[in-house]
Amino acid sequence: MLRIYKRIRQTLTHSLLAIAASSPVVMAQGLGNSPYSALGIGELYNEGNVTNMGMGGLGISNASPFYLNMQNPALLARRTRFTVFEVGLMGQSKSLSQNLNGSVQNQRDFGGNLGYLALAFPANSRWNMSLSLKPYTYVDYSTSQYRPIPGTIYEGQYSYTGRGGLNKASFANGVRITKNLYVGAEAAFVFGNITNASNSRVLINDNTSSGVQDTRVSRLNRANYSDIVWKLGAAWRPKLSEKWTLNLGATYDPQTRVNASETDIYQQTSLGGSIISTSDTLRLNASGQATLPQRTHFGISLEKNNTFLVGVDVGFQQWAKYRTVTDQPGNLANGMSIATGMEITPKATSTRYRDLITYRVGFQYNRLPYRVEGTQINDVNASVGVSLPLGAYLVNHVTLSVVGGQRGVLTGTQIKEQYVRMALGFSLNDWWFRKQVVD
Repeated sequence: MLRIYKRIRQTLTHSLLAIAASSPVVMAQGLGNSPYSALGIGELYNEGNVTNMGMGGLGISNASPFYLNMQNPALLARRTRFTVFEVGLMGQSKSLSQNLNGSVQNQRDFGGNLGYLALAFPANSRWNMSLSLKPYTYVDYSTSQYRPIPGTIYEGQYSYTGRGGLNKASFANGVRITKNLYVGAEAAFVFGNITNASNSRVLINDNTSSGVQDTRVSRLNRANYSDIVWKLGAAWRPKLSEKWTLNLGATYDPQTRVNASETDIYQQTSLGGSIISTSDTLRLNASGQATLPQRTHFGISLEKNNTFLVGVDVGFQQWAKYRTVTDQPGNLANGMSIATGMEITPKATSTRYRDLITYRVGFQYNRLPYRVEGTQINDVNASVGVSLPLGAYLVNHVTLSVVGGQRGVLTGTQIKEQYVRMALGFSLNDWWFRKQVVD
């Protein structure tokens, strides 16, 4: 049997990496225009699945036999003999507001993406493994500024755009050490690229068809990332009584130097696109390493026989230690997150369909690593979710979660983002490797 699992692991790992390298579907795409994604390696996606999103992102200490836990690898060992395959889809509607020149400028935007593909299966009664593919960060922004040029009667136009992001192909293991103690580890191949471009020109002649055209000075910076990152996890589930269980969990992402290459190009063109001077390549696929900071998360939850759960997660991220590919500070601050959530299934042992529907609610506070005029940006959101059982034995589920929140406020040059994030997830369970019984 162990040989079978080894072959499955090798085959799926090789297939997963091949898909990650070639398929445009899984490449990191954004959830709409986000000016804050210009900083660091972009906006981070939520590490949990659609189920976790519905209760504030709660998932460091709690797990379910019907869903895959992607936040704490140790809790993979809580799974039963069933193999689970999960797919998540995400979309986001957002409005952006900013005070400019005494008036409020507004913009609406929408984006969507594949959230994750994941597969988990048991190696034996104590050991479970999982493979997953998901976006890790995204960069998606486009802004323009106009400023007078000192000592002249002219105005300058400055445009900034960014696209891309990073993805993760992960292999995780969770092992039950004793009756209530679990440990786990995840190795993830991080890959992707981020392109940032900036253009500037003096506004003199907007005519692109005749006459002397304005000169546009452009800079293109492209960084490619590919390396292995790690995560460690642990969980403890002591029984408080026949019905109640206390869940404790923790994860640790060590600080990691990620291999990368960077290209930096300057060029002058006319407004119509004609090349005025040859490209000045400052760096061409120059090798370097970006520093991803240490992250730690802790969780505690109280559970009642798969019918009720309530808990709190706290996370700390040392983004002040982030360094770019050229080993420069990223001008980021340390971050913190607090999540609380609740899950209710009316009667898990019932045969009535409505008793098996699971309802969730949650709240999350994030102190983001972004600073504007010395003020650190906060993100506050609330969420609701529901899971509907499907299939002959009602062990499969379709889950819908909705998150509404706000980051930033209309103070100074801060950008206020108000968003509604929607996610749809499918969790399919099956029993693999059953011995056939012959009468």
